[in-house]
Parts: sequence; structure tokens; C-alpha cells
Amino acid sequence: MGDHSMASTPQESYEALIARVQEVATLQSCAGVLHWDRETYMPPRGAAHRAGQLAALAGLAHEKFTDPRLGELLAAVEGTDVVAEPESDAAVNARELRRAYDRATKLPRELVEEIARVTSLAHGEWVDARRRADFRIFRPWLEKIVALKQQEADCYGHEGSRYDALLEDYEPGATTAWLEGVFGPLRDALVPLLEAIKGAPAEPDVSILARSYPVDRQELLGRVAAAAFGFDFQAGRLDTVAHPFCSGIGPGDTRLTTRYNERDFGDAFFSIVHECGHGLYDQGLPADHWGTPRGQAISLGIHESQSRLWENLVGRSLPFWRYFFPIACHVFPEALGDVSLGTFYFSINDVRPSFIRVDADEVTYNLHIILRFELEQALLSGELAAADVPGAWNERFTAMFGITPANDAEGCLQDVHWSGGGIAYFPTYALGNLNAAQLFAAAREAIPDLDEQFARGTFGDLLAWLRENIHSQGMVHRPPQLIQIVTGKPLSHEPLMAHLRAKFKPLYGL
Repeated sequence: MGDHSMASTPQESYEALIARVQEVATLQSCAGVLHWDRETYMPPRGAAHRAGQLAALAGLAHEKFTDPRLGELLAAVEGTDVVAEPESDAAVNARELRRAYDRATKLPRELVEEIARVTSLAHGEWVDARRRADFRIFRPWLEKIVALKQQEADCYGHEGSRYDALLEDYEPGATTAWLEGVFGPLRDALVPLLEAIKGAPAEPDVSILARSYPVDRQELLGRVAAAAFGFDFQAGRLDTVAHPFCSGIGPGDTRLTTRYNERDFGDAFFSIVHECGHGLYDQGLPADHWGTPRGQAISLGIHESQSRLWENLVGRSLPFWRYFFPIACHVFPEALGDVSLGTFYFSINDVRPSFIRVDADEVTYNLHIILRFELEQALLSGELAAADVPGAWNERFTAMFGITPANDAEGCLQDVHWSGGGIAYFPTYALGNLNAAQLFAAAREAIPDLDEQFARGTFGDLLAWLRENIHSQGMVHRPPQLIQIVTGKPLSHEPLMAHLRAKFKPLYGL
């Protein structure tokens, strides 16, 4: 790229800035491959060495991104003709890089490396603790992580709470108070619907989902669904892990993961469809802007809207199964040969309080998130000690769901996020559900025959609509603005509740 230290015009400064930023993004994508490998193929004894590798890369990327020269280039671009048009590619990049640079320069490299090192080691300890259902194994690691994240939040600075400081990484511009304003009405509307369903006369036969579904055929069916939705397997792959995720390494390399249980049809199928939604977003980002904000996902709440839209609004819908159920019966003739479409559809939309978030139905899922949102705030503020997490979890869970976890694996050890330092990540899941319902309602208005298309196995119009309105936009808008622009309304719990009532009241005979 040549020597950019002599950049003179604003345009030259901008090009030098982008070159530096893409260099950092390349380092981060290398770390992405190492994270993916750790989850999929790395031998267990490689954990300590991998922690060192990830810490070194995190430190190097941080050092390059916080280099004062990058700040000088940014300052040389701001206020010039290069960024005069507010929604131009250059203006979007300059705006978001300023936000990221100002945050990153508040963190010392030592803290960044220590967080990377501790969370990499903590991951293996969490896996062991969950396997043994023993929080005591993970407790010292959670204590270290909470202390490090408190330090991080204090380095950033915050007006309201430490939670606000960390939330900015996942959902730019969001605050704890705003989330409470969104989640409060949602909880108030969910609880009576859940109570009504609990007392409903109809009940699905979920035993059909626990019949024998050979793993190799589960993988085949999941691949068929992902390909039908538009996932490009020449630019992606599917592997097996303990906790499913999607890793967008870069243009042409998007990796989906899932887990299989021969006696649980839904576990793998819906996680593949969910991660496929993430993967479609990553594959739809503008490749020519890779490594810059203009080519990055806007937020985790919008990213999650894509996975939840394909998983729930499409993958659990009756029109989709009108097309896909005969295929499933062909793949699993022994398990589904005597099952009707109606019976199957009701079984995959079973609503009941359960312990595991990732297995939760559409009605109860957001209550799992609200519980974690409350606990994380208490951990960060110091009101809740790490040692007291299991008790606090079980107490709140029992009050919210009416059932009590039998052990720590069913309770506070079920999620990978805290081991990775992802405190303030969970709220984006509930935002994803809210965003998904509101976006899907808008897509339905734009494409009136969407249900008929699904029933024919046609998903291209929906994907094209999402590509145009969400994927191609990168970080041009903040999430609330994007929702307002695309749907014509501010984010609200109403579209999600309208979807849930329209779907579950007929199913449960309410």
C-alpha cells in the first residue's frame, strides 16, 4: 500500500486510514479462525497455547488500532469534503471509526491481553464445570472476568451504569434505561399469554421429536434447508460443536456450527436454521467494504434479528412445513411415517417453561434473557458476588418460570457467554426477537404472497428484501434508526406479541 505517513490531501489520509483499519481487521479475522478451531477441532491440551496465541493477536490488533497515527489520519479526514455527505461510505466509516477509536484508546493493551488470556482459559474451565454441573469449578474464573469487565467499563467511563459502557460494544447507542423501557412492556405482555397457554386444553405430542433421528440424516436435512434459504456452501461450511455459533471469518468464508442429538429432532435442525440466518447476513455484507464499518454488521441485536427471523418466522411456520415436511418424511421415514403435518407443526411449536435458553420456545425465550439482563447488572455493579450467582439464578428462575433448576448445568452454567467475557451481550437476543418480528411484518407488506412462496419452497424474494434493507447497509444507521426507516415505526413489542398471539392462540385453542 506504500508509505501513508506522508499522506497530504484528505482523500489520501482517508485511503491510508482504511488501509490501516483493514490490516487490523485481518488480524481479528485470524483470531476468528483460532476461536472457531478451538470450538471445533483443537485438542483439549492445546488450550493454554491457544490462550497465548489469542492474547498476542488481541494485543497486536489493539496496538495497531490505537496507534496515534491512526487518530491523526482520522482527524485529517473529519470535517473535510471527503465526509461531507453524512450517509456516504466515507462519512459512515469516519463516524464509526471515531467511536471505536475513542473507546479503544481508553483501554490499556495489558488489560486487552489479560481479558483475552483469561477468557480463553476460562472457556475450558466452563466446559468442564458444565459437564460436571458444578459451579465451584467456574467460580474463580467468573470472579476474574467480572473484575476485568468492571475495569474495562471504568476505563470507558459511564454516566449511568457500568452496564451502559459494555452494552455499547454490542448495541451501539443503547442504554440500560432504554432496554428496561423496551423489556418491561414485553414481560408484562408475555406473562399472561404464557399463563393462558399453561392452562390450555390442547397439548402437543412432543414425543415424536424424541424418536430416532440418525445424525448423518439430520445433517443432510439441515444442509438442504440452509441451501434452500440461500446459504452458499461454496463460501461456508457446517461443523459440530458444544454450543452452536456462526463465525464470519471474511468474504467467502462464513462458518456455521451445530450440535446433534439423535433423540431430539429440533436441537440440530433449528440451530442450523438459526445460524444460517446469521450466515446469510455475513454473506450479504458488502465484500468490497470488508474490514470497515461500511462492511460490518450494524449490531448484535440486528444480527440476531436475522437468525431469529429465519428460525422462528420462517422455520417454525406452517407454510414452510407445507413444503418441507414431505422432505423430512422422506429423510426420516421411520420416525415421521405415521405423523401428520398438523401434529408435527404443533410439536415443534410446543410452549412450556424449560431450563435451557437455547431450547426455549418463542413465548418463554425472552424471559430467559430478562433474567440474565438483571443478574448481569447486579454482577457489574457489585451488588451480586460471583459466588452467589447459583442461588440468585435459581431464586429468580423459580419466580419467573415456576420451576427450579436441578443443578448448575440446568441453571447458571448453561451459557458460554460469561466465560468469553460477553457481559451485556444477552439483551441483544431479546432485541433480535423484537427486531425480527417487526422486520418480518414489513417484509410481509412488501411481499404479500410470502406464505405461498414458502409453501412452494421459494425464499429468494425474502432474502433479496433482507439483502437490500439490512445486509447491504453495513453500519450506515444506528439500529433504532434502521428499524424506523425499514418498518416506518420505532421498535416496539407489539409486532412480536401480535405474531405470538396469532400463532399460539389457535394452536392451543385459546
